[in-house]
Amino acid sequence: MTNDTHPIHIIGGGLAGSEAAWQIAQAGIPVVLHEMRPVKTTPAHQTGGLAELVCSNSLRADDHTANAVGLLHEEMRRLGSLIMRCADENRVPAGGALAVDREGFSAAVEKALGEHPLVTITREEVTDLQNLDWDSVIVATGPLTSDALSQSVRALTGADQMAFFDAIAPIVYKDSIDFSKAWFQSRYDKGDGNDYINCAMDKEQYHAFIQALLDAEKQDFKDWEKDTPYFEGCLPIEVMAERGAETLTFGPMKPVGLTNPNAPDKRSYAIVQLRQDNDLGTLWNMVGFQTKLTYGEQKRIFRTIPGLENAEFARLGGMHRNTFIKSPELLDRTLRLKSKPTIRFAGQITGCEGYVESTAIGLLAGRFASRERLDQDSTPPPNTTALGALLGHVTGDAHAETYQPMNINFGLFPPAEIDDRPPELRGKRLKRGDRKKARKAAVCARALTALATWMEDTKA
Repeated sequence: MTNDTHPIHIIGGGLAGSEAAWQIAQAGIPVVLHEMRPVKTTPAHQTGGLAELVCSNSLRADDHTANAVGLLHEEMRRLGSLIMRCADENRVPAGGALAVDREGFSAAVEKALGEHPLVTITREEVTDLQNLDWDSVIVATGPLTSDALSQSVRALTGADQMAFFDAIAPIVYKDSIDFSKAWFQSRYDKGDGNDYINCAMDKEQYHAFIQALLDAEKQDFKDWEKDTPYFEGCLPIEVMAERGAETLTFGPMKPVGLTNPNAPDKRSYAIVQLRQDNDLGTLWNMVGFQTKLTYGEQKRIFRTIPGLENAEFARLGGMHRNTFIKSPELLDRTLRLKSKPTIRFAGQITGCEGYVESTAIGLLAGRFASRERLDQDSTPPPNTTALGALLGHVTGDAHAETYQPMNINFGLFPPAEIDDRPPELRGKRLKRGDRKKARKAAVCARALTALATWMEDTKA
């Protein structure tokens, strides 16, 4: 352990920046965390808190035995992730997912960093990367990088930034929901079996709803936004509706795995789900309802959903710009900028997508920066781990020309041999669906074994 007089600087106090700061401080190195909020705000943030969750309050599936994002959760836990610790401490019911009380979660992250003796938090905007005299910097400004810093990134990299839109779903007050029509149930009764609020539609109601989405007034794009593509994993609900009348019944409004107790003999044509958004259970997020509808249209159209006729909204949906760099071309395998190795990038600005993925890249950036400062082994995790697979995609495995934001998924991992299945499944003849599950289980088991070996090999 060392208390180096030259701190590592991190620009951005979101999930990635906060995690990177924690990893560095835990390695015994001073760190200065620069966060521009609340001195300068963004179009999407509502507070000045560190690690504020802007969109959903869900960190998605938490099963590390058969789910890629759940595996990433577990790997980060084993590496002492602050974000995962605070998420676990502030979780709210969400079936098999890890969802959090967003205010409690942000407060816990800020408290941990604020009380760490090696962490200094400064509230200021950093606008120029080219003239910094810091010898180690991590840029973790996320999808809402300020215009001034974006200009500096473009000047520094010599490449145009790429951008896509991300969308925010509305949040409804629970006490405004009509439970003579809505009911509690998780799809296929997963988790506690009643972690979601469900609102069913018949065929006529559904198609009227789709037509309303198509006819509704949308927020205008600014000139610089008009040619920016959406991220396919987070499309606005009206954009999904434009792709075909039945599209939503195969997406966020699919009716399978749910039974309406208010009409048990009638099959639902479509179902809207709401997920708990705070620890008190007073706020519920409309799952998959990110939107660019105007506020007035959101209220009018979403109140046509059975059970939400009198809905009161704690927050309406909205759109904001996400920016990211062409990381496979610009960054080395330890996230350093090839043209200026004193600067690393982390989080969503690297082109990973999602809270968990952003945090994971922040964790790795913090680990790489601290180990470099201590002259320790900075070997990246193997690509058979979730961390290594995601890092590989960001730093060179993806094609730079067609690089797009990506969530962690099993397609990023090397295939697992069938012999890598858990012992209880070996030697058994499996159906196609069972083989798919077995291979996922094999990838997860192999990943945790590889992580343990890597952690031992790179131990200080």
